Amino acid sequence: MPAITASMVAELRAKTDAPMMECKKALTEADGDMARAEEILRVKLGNKAGKAASRVTAEGVVAAYVEGSTGAIIEVNCETDFVSKNDAFQAFVKSLAELVAKNDPADVAALSALPLSQDGFGPTVEDVRKGLIGKIGENMTIRRFKRYAGGGKLAYYLHGTRIGVVVEYDGDDVAAKDVAMHVAAMKPVALSAADVPAELIEKERSIAQQKAAESGKPADIVAKMVEGSVQKYLKEVSLLNQAFVKNDKQSVEQMLKAANTTVKGFTLYVVGEGIEKKQDDFAAEVAAQVAAAKGQ
Repeated sequence: MPAITASMVAELRAKTDAPMMECKKALTEADGDMARAEEILRVKLGNKAGKAASRVTAEGVVAAYVEGSTGAIIEVNCETDFVSKNDAFQAFVKSLAELVAKNDPADVAALSALPLSQDGFGPTVEDVRKGLIGKIGENMTIRRFKRYAGGGKLAYYLHGTRIGVVVEYDGDDVAAKDVAMHVAAMKPVALSAADVPAELIEKERSIAQQKAAESGKPADIVAKMVEGSVQKYLKEVSLLNQAFVKNDKQSVEQMLKAANTTVKGFTLYVVGEGIEKKQDDFAAEVAAQVAAAKGQ
């Protein structure tokens, strides 16, 4: 059997990003055949995907793709901020945004079945995802996406890789881009007050009622206080009613009217929003390890 040299191990590691010892084991098993060793690691790395699948993915990347009146925004999650900066991971997410825009998949499962090749993995999105999980060593999940193809114009804004906005509009391109940036900063939940989800309004009304009840004022005054709080809330969370970030003397609606521009809708994605992150208790973890070592 040929000797497994350090340079051979380094070459295989550069190709696969696998741990050094795993590379050495694969080369030994393959009798020094580099191609066979890489194949062995691909199999082993693929197995890592199953082990990683249960881990929480609350970090990640938001990407967008726009071509003419067709576009998409997507969020793909990973476990750590470090991996969210990985070039291969970011390239994967950008590729998915383009695939969504051009292929109109019905859901994540349909997107996962589309053809894609990257970093030696493929031939489907799911194969690439599993391959990258093995290569990088972290779980990755495609969380959500939104596609636009309604014939309107599209503008998008990415604040780094953690916040993304797509705006569908008619009118001035600069005004639309400004709105996309405004959405990223102010995070409205709906286009207008009429579009705010009923469950959010009811939640706000309940909070307002509890606060107003503590005032000890008459019922009619309490009712007015509650209604005033709800209306204030609707103004704060609906895009058109918000004060424009570049000029708080006018609302977004007033700015758009002055620019002869109409916003039809928008999508805002913030990485990890709504995902419950695992909170590690380091002291408890150390205590558990000490107890285990003592056989307790």
